[in-house]
Amino acid sequence: MKKFILSIIGVMGCYFSAMSQDVSGAYDLETAVQIALENNLSLKRSELNQLSNEATLLQNKGSRYPSFQTGASSGYRWGRSINPVTNLFETQRIGNINLFANSNVSIFAGGRINSSINQAQADIEAGLYNIEATKNDITLNVINLFVNVVFNREQVNIAENQLKTTKDQLARTTRLVEAGSLPLSDQLDLQAQNATNELEVINAKNSLRIAKLNLAQAMQIPFTDEFEVIEPKFEINESLMATENPSQIYESALAIMPELKAAEKNIESAEYGVKAARGAFLPTLGIGANVFSNYVDRGIPGREPDAFTTQIENNLSQSVNLQLNIPIFSQLSNKASLQRARVQRQLAEVTEIEVKNQLRQDIESAYTSALAAQQSYSASVTRVKSLEESFRIAQQRFDLGAINSVDFQVAQANYFNAQADLLNAKYTYIFRVKVLDFYLGNPINLN
Repeated sequence: MKKFILSIIGVMGCYFSAMSQDVSGAYDLETAVQIALENNLSLKRSELNQLSNEATLLQNKGSRYPSFQTGASSGYRWGRSINPVTNLFETQRIGNINLFANSNVSIFAGGRINSSINQAQADIEAGLYNIEATKNDITLNVINLFVNVVFNREQVNIAENQLKTTKDQLARTTRLVEAGSLPLSDQLDLQAQNATNELEVINAKNSLRIAKLNLAQAMQIPFTDEFEVIEPKFEINESLMATENPSQIYESALAIMPELKAAEKNIESAEYGVKAARGAFLPTLGIGANVFSNYVDRGIPGREPDAFTTQIENNLSQSVNLQLNIPIFSQLSNKASLQRARVQRQLAEVTEIEVKNQLRQDIESAYTSALAAQQSYSASVTRVKSLEESFRIAQQRFDLGAINSVDFQVAQANYFNAQADLLNAKYTYIFRVKVLDFYLGNPINLN
């Protein structure tokens, strides 16, 4: 799944990173995604949890190896006690040093060791896929927020252009009113329109600021007034829309989406859990070995105790034993554990179905939205061309006094509203198509 992230942040990033070295405080898409991935705390938490899964696997693998421990103890006894040398009761202080070592290894554990190892390995693989899915979600979210910043920036440009046009007409109308060529009402209408356009510029700038704030917060960096993004040059062509239908896209996504692979690994993990629970009904066989020796500071009456090394050598004892455990009745705990393991497997299977359904619904929604955005964009292009010519004619007629200010304002508002609608359709279309490309695993290409 890494190729998706690389394709999104690589190809899209290089498309609009041409000015990244020249704009101070501005971020291109690739940089924004990288910063978001580095700073996202949910992603960091998932990566740390993965270390815990790796520790579980290490522990389960260790169950295959023999255990070994050694140690020593030393102490004194007072009063009536048995002298370990003479094996007689004595009433005196006796000091002793004990040395021991033992080892145990499982020969057969009903397959539970292998099942636990395989389950931990499946959990690790599922965790890796979940991390990858989280990275994809972060990437797509940053792309969406990045595109939203660019969209709102162009909205500001449209609002400022509309305000500039109104100011120019207000200045001309004011001169004509002062000369007595136009009624005062035309000037008042344009003054009101000018105030409306100023408010629209303020609102557009506020929307842009909010869009920047949302992107900065997604990147987990402090937001300042210097925060900017590199202006992309999106191009739309006839081949932009995916040629595959939702069913074809869904079939492609089934083989590559990490959230689905994670769900499959969770089922595999649960299946190993069932096998481990079944193993509890089987006998277990183990082997153990022990080594023991001691030293006592008392000897046979009338003789000094033997030297430390001599006693350790003389008192050395070894033992080897086999241990067979046959479960006959476990107070139904084994049966309950098996039932819980089977329920976990069924829950994992339900989760896989949910993931598949959600994936299919997301693709269907993305395709429907992309198709609607494509149609909306095509219609908006035609609408803008028509209203642009209509506005040009209205401006000429207004300059000649053939229409009043109200008709001119209507033509102006229609034209600039159409531009805004076109802009919205353009960026909605681009993002929706990129989401489809993401599900297909295709390289993102905006050229």
